[in-house]
Amino acid sequence: MPRLSRRSAVSRLALASLLAPLGPELVLAATTPRRGGTLTAIVQPEPVVLTAAVNTAAPTQFVSGNVFDGLVDYAFDLSLRPSLATSWEVAPDGKTITFHLRQGVLWHDGQPFTSADVKWSLENVWQTIHPRNKSIYKNVETVDVPDEHTVVLRLKAPSLAIMSTLNASGATILPRHLYEGTDILTNPYNNKPIGTGPFVFKEWKKGEYILLERNPHYWDQDKPYLDKLIFKVVPDAAARAAALEKGEAQYAILSPVPLREAERLGKLPQLRIETRGYEWLSPVFYLDFNIDNPYLKDVKVRQALAHAIDLQAIAKIVWYGFAVPAISPVPSTVPFFHNPDVPRYAFDPARAETLLDEAGLKRGANGVRFKLTHDFLPYGDDFKRTGDYLKQALKRVGIEVDIRAQDTASFIKRVYADRDFDVSSSWNGAFPDPQMGITRIYWSGWVGSGTPWTNASGYKNPLVDDLIDQAAISPDAKARAELFRKFQTVVQTDLPTLPLAELRFFTLHAANLRDLTQQGDQVYASVKNAWFDTSAE
Repeated sequence: MPRLSRRSAVSRLALASLLAPLGPELVLAATTPRRGGTLTAIVQPEPVVLTAAVNTAAPTQFVSGNVFDGLVDYAFDLSLRPSLATSWEVAPDGKTITFHLRQGVLWHDGQPFTSADVKWSLENVWQTIHPRNKSIYKNVETVDVPDEHTVVLRLKAPSLAIMSTLNASGATILPRHLYEGTDILTNPYNNKPIGTGPFVFKEWKKGEYILLERNPHYWDQDKPYLDKLIFKVVPDAAARAAALEKGEAQYAILSPVPLREAERLGKLPQLRIETRGYEWLSPVFYLDFNIDNPYLKDVKVRQALAHAIDLQAIAKIVWYGFAVPAISPVPSTVPFFHNPDVPRYAFDPARAETLLDEAGLKRGANGVRFKLTHDFLPYGDDFKRTGDYLKQALKRVGIEVDIRAQDTASFIKRVYADRDFDVSSSWNGAFPDPQMGITRIYWSGWVGSGTPWTNASGYKNPLVDDLIDQAAISPDAKARAELFRKFQTVVQTDLPTLPLAELRFFTLHAANLRDLTQQGDQVYASVKNAWFDTSAE
């Protein structure tokens, strides 16, 4: 296991202090928002599409959340706040959910937003192609629209998870008049989106930037305050750090710079580090095993790999303390559903060697048992560095690993459509409810669908499917929690996927960018409240 030097430990403690929430003693130089200015945000990697309704990759959601509104937003405590829906009611039996929509809202092309758009999006997107929502909304039998501003969902069985999905990222509402009768996945408006949100799409210059401009007809009066929002594509990590330091970019999410750089940048007077805004996300980092692989189809081999990997080293060394070792696929940041008593695989290379021998995979004359290829998520140096560590760790027990790098589109096709991989590493948001972000990694209905961040391993277990299905329709919160705890025990025994770490992301932004982080789902929400304080200039 790599050793953490005293100097590194002290350095990371200093960094932790920079990440502490800002206290009330810090008083802003100005409190009245000022209109104007252009905010340059860094997006990495470049999105493959700009509409989160058809792709839930992080870069897509980052952009899409500024073009589209959801029915609600989520506060820091994950309570619901009005957005396109001004109010809502859930029937006592959980089988009827009514939304009352905001009046006078326009799509960016001037057409009115109505209940028909919500109904069409639910029936044609959320229930069919959205990777998080397909199982969540499957119990919706009918969607009634008694008038242009009322939507009534009638369910054959309750689906409590629906109420955790309703923001612009979780349940994107598309304009029916531009999508009806088309192939949704290839509709050109996926890359020149028309939303109801605070910013209007203007241009996407591939490989360079995406330009949005202020929506002058936005329903939230006087917002947004910014004139323009530019998402700049900056593939190189050092270049991202330099752009933020020089003020060429003023906003970047999801730990955008090398973790070793975070402490230095956080001390600069012109920058701030923010850890709020990820509460809705609850990210978990994991390793998928392709169980159709002739070696990995044996659970003993998968358990051996788990024993060969030091999760503490991944969290403390590889991720510089911006992670904690994962216990279960449902992270501890979702305490109501988290099961801390699942089977665990302590770091024990000797046990790994024994299991591999028992599986009949003896070391050859060259010390090698077999070879695997690892496809890592191409989202930056941290994921590549994890791949380097895994290569070293598995070599110790006689497994040679080739690391394969590729762009995001190739990664998605290879892992989720073609399933042409041995092991892959990625992360999902667990979100407030496991049904949103975790069960899709294990539910057999997603196998071979080509839908990103679903079941890549090929795992099929009728018991797990049944537990997922029962939890989906249970009207009792405590009963659902118990079903999810059983689910965690089974999948951690079968181990088609190995949870590695609970990630602790941070945002970097300019010190004079005010009111940026306003809610628990800010990472994928709009910057409509943000403004530049120039009072000190």
